[in-house]
Amino acid sequence: MAGVRFFQTTPRIVMGPGSLDSSADEVKRLGGTNVTIVTDPGLVSTGIVERVEKLLSRGGLSTTRFDAVEPDPGYEIAAKAADQIRAARADLVVGIGGGSPLDIAKVAAALATNTEPVESFFGIDMIPKPGIPTILIPTTAGTGSEVTPIAILSDYQEKLKKGIVSPHLFPRTALLDAELTLGLPAAVTAATGMDALIHAVEAYTSRNATGITDMLAIEAMDLLASNIRTAYANGADLSARTAMLEGSLLAGMAFANAGVTAVHAFAYPIGAEFHIPHGLANSIMLAPVMEFNMLGDLEKFADIANVMGEDTEGMSLRDAAMCAVDSLSTLAEDLRLSSRLSDFGVAEEHIPELAKGVMKVTRLLANNPRELTLSDAEAIYRSVL
Repeated sequence: MAGVRFFQTTPRIVMGPGSLDSSADEVKRLGGTNVTIVTDPGLVSTGIVERVEKLLSRGGLSTTRFDAVEPDPGYEIAAKAADQIRAARADLVVGIGGGSPLDIAKVAAALATNTEPVESFFGIDMIPKPGIPTILIPTTAGTGSEVTPIAILSDYQEKLKKGIVSPHLFPRTALLDAELTLGLPAAVTAATGMDALIHAVEAYTSRNATGITDMLAIEAMDLLASNIRTAYANGADLSARTAMLEGSLLAGMAFANAGVTAVHAFAYPIGAEFHIPHGLANSIMLAPVMEFNMLGDLEKFADIANVMGEDTEGMSLRDAAMCAVDSLSTLAEDLRLSSRLSDFGVAEEHIPELAKGVMKVTRLLANNPRELTLSDAEAIYRSVL
């Protein structure tokens, strides 16, 4: 079975500006009548959540709201959301927001029908049975959670982010309306957009990549790299916003099947301990990890440079691969994303423990195109201190 591969994704995807208006029809298509909306206080303040509630109410559906999702949420938040879902006797969950609300929505829906504690779900295929149906509505072009069987939650005691991977986490429907992203601040557009681009880069260079995931990752990189500067500089550009949301979706499909690699493994410890936003943590770690990894697959890293629009004709394969690293570093500079860990309070004395945290993320390091040691991890962190 070593050569057997499989591909999974969300079974129904509804896309296009204005598609939010079909949300009640999508709930009814799944047989839902009593909906719990999972979101965060920031989304509530934008009016988007109230708009969804009104759309569902006009469709004759009952709704309750769980809006206590925090950035980088601990697994306890998922348990609280599940308690509310059970109390409301909801038969469907709608998750609205960035990666944190969408991940909590997926896990809480699973908890609603499983008696085991959420801590027992960490790892691969640890959720015993399906949860209640979910519809996910992303409001950032970033995590791709709407098409992945993965949720990332914080374990504050261990100061680490941990993954839950199960086909039971796939939503039944993803609904992508780029109009919901028009109000995103430039800084959020930058960080979440880089997160999506990194998903595509890592899926493409993963040891588990296939022809299907490569195709998706390349198209995602093209869409994201071609539009992220416009979306950042002119957030009202609906064409760029639509392309970003589609690119994030395709990147999510790619990494859901190929996996991400060491960039994310480095981002998890600094995100959990120093509360660096996930997209920004990934962006800081991208260049040094790519430079380390490129020797594992020079051809693919050279491909990335070409997709990024760089002219590599006449270059050696190594120089072309390094061009990809430089191109992504320039992009991060254009988006005014920090490149130093010290900006967030990370100091030399923190590096040994952070590096140990990286080495615990074995699920992702198994995908990495180059073997990584503890001393390598320490050196990479020091390079961006």
